[in-house]
Amino acid sequence: MKKTFGKTEHGMERRYVTPDHLTSEDIKELRAALDMTQSQLAVFLRVSKRTVERWETSKEPITGAIVTLADILLRNPEMEEKLRLKDNRLKLRLKYFYKNMLCTVIDVDELQRKVEIKNYVKNPMLRAFGVNNEPDYDDYEQFLESRCFPRTRDKMKLELKRLDIPFYDPILIIEKTLGRMEEDEFYIEIER
Repeated sequence: MKKTFGKTEHGMERRYVTPDHLTSEDIKELRAALDMTQSQLAVFLRVSKRTVERWETSKEPITGAIVTLADILLRNPEMEEKLRLKDNRLKLRLKYFYKNMLCTVIDVDELQRKVEIKNYVKNPMLRAFGVNNEPDYDDYEQFLESRCFPRTRDKMKLELKRLDIPFYDPILIIEKTLGRMEEDEFYIEIER
């Protein structure tokens, strides 16, 4: 397999150890390394099952973005587990995004005042609780309020009426606004 080459903005040539193509056997090896069925691999890679089937029966070299992605995954098969969304054992799930990247999953049992999180990014600036990897329920409540207009906002009742919310409740506000703030590109999806 050839090495891939490219030019930087400074004219320097960058060299990569990634292959320029895959074979059907490489795709089968990837699937075995990840311990996945064709359907599971298709879901993980965001392609159709038919695409995975074609790759695995192809007599021609397979090219495109899958080549680099497969190489990264073959070198780091634990990446799949790091990206896997765990089952929600609690009653409420909040997914905290930056642009379209899922950064933190927050599972909550409001009655038991229990919070569990999983961060999917290393950068604390993109995490819901920053460097705090074990937030308590008070931290969770502060986080929710940080994604809403303040309780002390002037003419808050008018804003609540505009949102068709009977009283100040951060979860209800976030369900209506996605927790979007003017100054950033973060948002929250809520699953019950």
